[in-house]
Amino acid sequence: MVSAADRVKNPARTSVWLDRTPSRARRSESPVGLDRDRITEATVRLLDAEGLAKFSMRRLAAELDVTAMSLYWYVDTKDDLLELAMDSVFAEIVPPSEDEDWRDRLRAMARSYRELIVRHIWVSPLAGHFLNIGPHAMLFSYAVQDIIRATGLPTKNQTGALAAAFHFVYGFGTIEGHFVERCRDAGLSQDEYFQQAMGTIEAEPHLRKLAESSLQVMEARGGDTVDEMRERDFVFALDLVVAGIEAMCAKAGVSAQ
Repeated sequence: MVSAADRVKNPARTSVWLDRTPSRARRSESPVGLDRDRITEATVRLLDAEGLAKFSMRRLAAELDVTAMSLYWYVDTKDDLLELAMDSVFAEIVPPSEDEDWRDRLRAMARSYRELIVRHIWVSPLAGHFLNIGPHAMLFSYAVQDIIRATGLPTKNQTGALAAAFHFVYGFGTIEGHFVERCRDAGLSQDEYFQQAMGTIEAEPHLRKLAESSLQVMEARGGDTVDEMRERDFVFALDLVVAGIEAMCAKAGVSAQ
């Protein structure tokens, strides 16, 4: 077992996937009815329902109707559980067939990643905190890299293309997820929340003046609902990424495959 002190001294090993010693040696007298998968599933449910800030080992133990100490037969720290939960939801992303055109694969993978981040908004901050080297996250990473390799871009440019596509999706999905969460907490639909916000801006002369150019852009974008406006933006932004990759292939003297 790796102690908290050891983790501080050696942050590079701060990952449940790098710990080789079984927690508490997984002795035979470990709590009946518990296993790591069940604990991970309950963690995901709690994080979805209550958010990252409210999550605790005590709250999880109450959900499972066990003592908090029982959980430590299976994990060493709360961070271990969070890392396990994050990796488990990456299993929800099914990579598209490798036989498809890379453009279609890129769009499909980007959409799946966006939906994952919105569905599990707590994944966003955790993805920047942990190493993300669990089996499901690694399969996702491999699939993304395979798509970028299929573009025909020179190897030295592939990480940049990956960043352009999937860092964009990460940011887009994070903002979308927080907006959805904010609307839910306010007890309003996304359209109601949006209209309320726009009404406030338009009713205040000093705010309207500051936001006038933004309002004009939003009106030109069109769309009857928040979902429609957001979808139009996402699709167009991905088209820009694809066009940019094709343009950079042409600049490098290679044909986008």
